[in-house]
Amino acid sequence: MQRIVYISVLFSLLFCTTFGAHAQKMDKIISRKEVTLVEQTLSSDAMEGRAVFTPSIDRAADFIAARFKAAGLQPWKGSDYFQPFSMQHVTQDMVQVSLGGVTIPSSQVAIQTSKQSLDWTSSDSLQIVTVDKEHNLGMIMQLYRKGTQDMLILLDSANAGRISRYANGLADHFPITHSLVMVVYSGQPTAISIHAHSQITEKPLKNVVGILPGKSRPDEYVIFSAHYDHLGIGKPNAQGDSIYNGANDDASGTTAVLMLAKYFASRHDNERTIVFAAFTAEEIGEYGSQYFGKGWNADQVAAMFNIEMIGTTSKWGTNSAYITGYERSDFGKILQRNLTGTPFQFYPDPYTTQNLFYRSDNASLARLGVPAHTISTSKMDNEPYYHQLGDEISTLDMDNMTQIIRSIALSSGTIISGQDTPSRVDTSALR
Repeated sequence: MQRIVYISVLFSLLFCTTFGAHAQKMDKIISRKEVTLVEQTLSSDAMEGRAVFTPSIDRAADFIAARFKAAGLQPWKGSDYFQPFSMQHVTQDMVQVSLGGVTIPSSQVAIQTSKQSLDWTSSDSLQIVTVDKEHNLGMIMQLYRKGTQDMLILLDSANAGRISRYANGLADHFPITHSLVMVVYSGQPTAISIHAHSQITEKPLKNVVGILPGKSRPDEYVIFSAHYDHLGIGKPNAQGDSIYNGANDDASGTTAVLMLAKYFASRHDNERTIVFAAFTAEEIGEYGSQYFGKGWNADQVAAMFNIEMIGTTSKWGTNSAYITGYERSDFGKILQRNLTGTPFQFYPDPYTTQNLFYRSDNASLARLGVPAHTISTSKMDNEPYYHQLGDEISTLDMDNMTQIIRSIALSSGTIISGQDTPSRVDTSALR
């Protein structure tokens, strides 16, 4: 009995010593100073809001790739860290829309199509969808991509500010032959007349991806991801500011991915292969993550940690975050178990009516059954700088953000080691 007690105590002391050593290393690498430095760079005015199809997003991609290289990550399937793809960039040189006899200004119309000309009337077979709340628009876009019928989306005034985000672009890696027209319009039109002519050009985009090959399970993958694009430059406000810096959305998540890459690369002990991905084109329809999600053997992906807007405190205050789709797998329970003895708490998503599980970059792999979830702190019912010019680093809680990144690192440990494998997402429950 004494020998058993002695061995047990010795094991406990060894565990505490090892855990303490890892914690000290984690705090040194994932430091507030460096987290702030990375966040400042990504959300600086020099990045000009990281809008797709602009030189600024290329500068952001180069910065991320350089950080991956410095951390010691290997490139993903190539000689560099870029996963290139292209989109058909659509601009309209003629738009004439009349609904119910009312002429709609072109500024309140967005068209996604691969056709040069559209001529729709009331006699055409159209799928007409009314979006009466802003947060439903992402789900409608998913419905459009999966469908085969031309779609007319009627947006209420609450969505008017978002329409320009969807005006220019259709990913050519999706076999979409139908078209979509968004119009700010209230009610059901008694007559439809839509005529448009578009200029269509190919435009390149790229995700940034690096990997740490697994030691004993190289064909099993754990993914950490975030999107690095934002809204770019808009109209100046009263203070003369015109740059959508996107500090919280989603420079904060991208910063987390970069810090996690550096931390796990320093350990050299991941049994499963870790993939670190920074996605583009999330703001115009999650195109980057959808391209990334193509071709995966879903059974080989153990888990996906997508990180979206962690710069502000959650509704529960500091040392907390929520996980979208918490009930769809035991991913969250595993993470919380690995945080036993710490003050940090992961909660289920409290904003279920907003369908966040479908609205971020985890969705493409979740639809394949991967336990792919988004970690966030954003108060979706009260986040004053969301998609506003004021989303700058000065509005973020850098101490709390640093602690969240450390907690993600700690909570993922048994999944990376292969000790835990989260249950699969039930795809029959996905819409």
